[in-house]
Amino acid sequence: MATSDLAGKAVLITGASSGIGAAAAAGFAEAGARVAIHYHLNRANAEELAEQIIVSGGEAKIIQGDLGAPADVKRVIADVVGEFGRIDVLVNNAGGMVARRNTAEADDAFLKSLLDLNVCSVVMMCREAIPVFRKQGGGNIINVSSSTAKGSGGPGMTLYSSAKGFILTFTKCLAKELAKDNIRVNAVSPGLMQTPAHERLSTPAHLEAFAKVVPLGRIGQPSDCVGAFLYLASDLQSGYVSGNVIDVTGGH
Repeated sequence: MATSDLAGKAVLITGASSGIGAAAAAGFAEAGARVAIHYHLNRANAEELAEQIIVSGGEAKIIQGDLGAPADVKRVIADVVGEFGRIDVLVNNAGGMVARRNTAEADDAFLKSLLDLNVCSVVMMCREAIPVFRKQGGGNIINVSSSTAKGSGGPGMTLYSSAKGFILTFTKCLAKELAKDNIRVNAVSPGLMQTPAHERLSTPAHLEAFAKVVPLGRIGQPSDCVGAFLYLASDLQSGYVSGNVIDVTGGH
């Protein structure tokens, strides 16, 4: 899956210790990129992934930070620039449902945690990366939304789906805002993926039922998203693509 012009590029992936983020990190490393693996709490997974990449001949660094905290966001960006000297691609992957909770049951603490994770962290990461990109003469942002952003979320997912809807609008508007700076902004919108989050938040019966309505006949795997990330990160392959969203949903 090598993409020649990604070799040597510095790629920061948030929430990369597991799931889609970890698959993306491995994919970028295989393409020859230098990968910054951001994690919040799961240091062991991040270290294991970095070690696998290094053993395979790649370059990887782990970066810890709570992306709900502005000071940590600033430090994460500064740490990656300190390690690699630049950031070529920012993948805003960190996010999640937190819990399945209907709107009437969403107290202030839950609402804040969900928006901090899925909305504020993305905006703050972009805000801190933009000056770096401008100084370099360009850059690339890839946000991660969700197929549920189009109103197809299941029980207890209204607020999460709406937060991911913000990411779709933000991606398109930010692409226009930053076009003059040679900064491309796109998004990947996964369908239901077999990730640790769904092992915690979805029952086996729910996953089995969903697989039956997916045209390709199965639930997605994190590795199914890797090609979309590499395509959008490659100036050679997608240099004229900005403000777009790639659905990775098995046709659902």
